[in-house]
Amino acid sequence: MFIDRAEIYVKAGKGGDGSAAFRREIHEPMGGPSGGDGGRGGSIIAVVDPGMHTLMDFRYKRKYKAPDGQNGGRSKRYGKSGEDLILRFPQGTVIFEKTTGKLVADLSHVEDRVVLASGGRGGKGNVHFKSSVRQAPKFAQPGAKGEELSLVLELKSIADVGLVGFPNAGKSSLLSRLTRATPKVADYPFTTLTPNLGMFELAYGKSYVLADIPGLIEGASEGAGLGHDFLRHIERTRLILHLVDVGNQYEERSPLERYEIIRKELDSFSSRLADKPEVVLLNKVDLLFEREGLEEMERYLEQNKTPYFLTSTHTGEGLEEAMRKVTQMLEQIETPDLYEDAELYIPEGPDQEIYITMEEDEYVVDGAPIERLFHSTDFLNYHSRIRFQRTLRRMGIYERLREMGIQDGDTVRVHGYAFEYVE
Repeated sequence: MFIDRAEIYVKAGKGGDGSAAFRREIHEPMGGPSGGDGGRGGSIIAVVDPGMHTLMDFRYKRKYKAPDGQNGGRSKRYGKSGEDLILRFPQGTVIFEKTTGKLVADLSHVEDRVVLASGGRGGKGNVHFKSSVRQAPKFAQPGAKGEELSLVLELKSIADVGLVGFPNAGKSSLLSRLTRATPKVADYPFTTLTPNLGMFELAYGKSYVLADIPGLIEGASEGAGLGHDFLRHIERTRLILHLVDVGNQYEERSPLERYEIIRKELDSFSSRLADKPEVVLLNKVDLLFEREGLEEMERYLEQNKTPYFLTSTHTGEGLEEAMRKVTQMLEQIETPDLYEDAELYIPEGPDQEIYITMEEDEYVVDGAPIERLFHSTDFLNYHSRIRFQRTLRRMGIYERLREMGIQDGDTVRVHGYAFEYVE
């Protein structure tokens, strides 16, 4: 079974309470405060597991809770922090907060590690509340609650090339011929139900991932058939390989009509899909008695400057030339960042404060929302860095820094990492 969507509930651990204890040594029966701090609650962290390929595990278990932090003790003993709970996801998993629909994490890289729910801070013991006018504070700070979220998980296959086309256009046959993948191939009146991935490699060593993604039907962009399940996967691909069956001369619709139906569904779902580079394979030419009747289709593709090839997944005709073209195009296409403009989920509440302080001529920005934002950013990716800066601006960080007198060239330290401030 292939599962590409699931919903889960996560709850980070509560911070341990601070202790309101006093020293009771034999020679100091009325000693001062000695209550220790509570430990931080465990956080829930998402990481990528390259060995996972579905979200099936999250269909059977939907609630996840990290351990609470321990309470502080007497003699200034600190409570132990709760252990972080690590949840493993397939590469390509995108996580949204259910209520707002805002992005929590995009796990598109193997090294991605994102805090889904931050553990509550530990409460301070009464030693922190002693002052010149309050020598024996009888109170301590309680631990903060951990974050809790309802999340929607979606898996978008990581592939360089996505195969699209009507059912029985020959996608599964093409995948099995070009790669070592072994999809079930037969003349079914329906279509592949799950994405099949395979690696194709040309003679000179270039290799790419090819995905046979579930076929479209008319109305898919509105959810008909496999609809959104299909389109969700193809968003990740860099190039579309569009197969059109030209071998069935008894089909009611012409090849051009079937081609335009698929294009319309892609465009209706997302302009990103419609704008992706495309190569068209006019497939099953081995079934044609005479290669006539394709003039309309070929003329249309030529007018739109869309590369196309006459191919046969049965005989192999035209496939090597077509895949060389695909490889050539892939070398010039960057991997897209699907969520560069997506609004990140930033939790609110008394335990989600953002602190800005001065430490040794540096402006230090910290707090649970900053930690979440930091772990959701790929600083090696230009678009991800831009989103990081935009989110800081939406959170009011720049405005607060300006109020504190920051100047161009000053150092800002965010979650332990230093950046040069540029207005």
